[in-house]
Amino acid sequence: MDDKVKRVIVIGGGPSGMMAAATAGSRGLKVTLLEKNEKLGRKLYLTGKGRCNITNNADVEELIANVPVNGKFLYSAFYTFTNQDLIALLNGLGLKTKVERGNRVFPESDKSSDVIKTLEKHVRSNNVLIMNEEAAGIITRDKSVCGVKLKNGKTLECSSVIVATGGVSYPQTGSTGDGYRFAREAGHTVVPPKPSLIPLETEESWPKKAQGLSLKNISLYVLDRSDKRIYQDFGEMVFTHYGVSGPVILSASSYMGDIVPGKYRLSIDLKPALKHEELDLRVQRDFAKFARKHFSNSLDELLPQKLIPVIIELSEIPPDKPVHQISRQERLALAGLLKDLRLSVKGCRPIEEAIITSGGVSVDGIDPGTMESKLVKGLFFAGEVIDVNAYTGGFNLQIAFSTGYLAGYNC
Repeated sequence: MDDKVKRVIVIGGGPSGMMAAATAGSRGLKVTLLEKNEKLGRKLYLTGKGRCNITNNADVEELIANVPVNGKFLYSAFYTFTNQDLIALLNGLGLKTKVERGNRVFPESDKSSDVIKTLEKHVRSNNVLIMNEEAAGIITRDKSVCGVKLKNGKTLECSSVIVATGGVSYPQTGSTGDGYRFAREAGHTVVPPKPSLIPLETEESWPKKAQGLSLKNISLYVLDRSDKRIYQDFGEMVFTHYGVSGPVILSASSYMGDIVPGKYRLSIDLKPALKHEELDLRVQRDFAKFARKHFSNSLDELLPQKLIPVIIELSEIPPDKPVHQISRQERLALAGLLKDLRLSVKGCRPIEEAIITSGGVSVDGIDPGTMESKLVKGLFFAGEVIDVNAYTGGFNLQIAFSTGYLAGYNC
């Protein structure tokens, strides 16, 4: 191996891997980026519904507060390469950004493909060699990295390896847990992966009737067995054939710990802008307007079409009952249903459908100031492969970029 120029291999071409490779390349190192997919950043295409929620515009302390698993481990990473540094870098590379509700940062074009193109441009402009090859293992000698063995049988020599392979969610994008095996083989502890930010399955079957319906500006509450609120959020959700999904549901799932039948219930407020009394007055106005119609034809101005049959069934008011015959008690119960639509959580979807994976390489074996292994010299970790995970809102991608930068800067 030529010792004049340090050789670095980055395994994984996602956000953390691209940032790590570009950063190492900017230091004049000879960098090879291994990506087993044909294209870089496949999982980025899926983020933010294809819009890519790049980061969050919060201050660093708030970023850390939004990382419930090992947030303090990220102090050096977040302060070394901040969200503002990321935004400035992307802007400088020609990607315009915008800030939306909840301080979420998106590309101005609303296209995740533009983010990927910009990151790839950053990688290539720093003389990184991109190889569409799969790593089979990391070669070490005397507890130091000396190379990477490829699946095709060839060996690449190097003095540093950055493992940026992601977790095990969305395996079709290449996140198949390879990094966990590399870490274990190097002597690291791997915290068993669990799904985080994942859609929820419900005991009730009625969400299937409203399948595909997206609700905006609703309030969601997560209740435990004793009806105590453990989480609340405001925003968007969607009904599915198995239950519920969408931003507020994904966020809620990360607060719910072990998701088993009977442990959690959801309360959806369909009309959070109206108090109970105000909603009752609104219902009264609609009932007055449609007084001569059947109940089933009186809710068109109050609810989306797909939800009307569901609410009629749950209200237990006969659909063919004339509106003027509906009692005050029935009307108040209807308003109560709209303010507190309940669902019982049966479980979560398979880990393969999780937005991110909780668990991964234990932070106890990684130097938080450099992302280097405490066990093997020249071995670094970045991104989702590490046992850190955050709530939705751009926080997880900032983890990827910050840890990737730190690894690339110190390798």
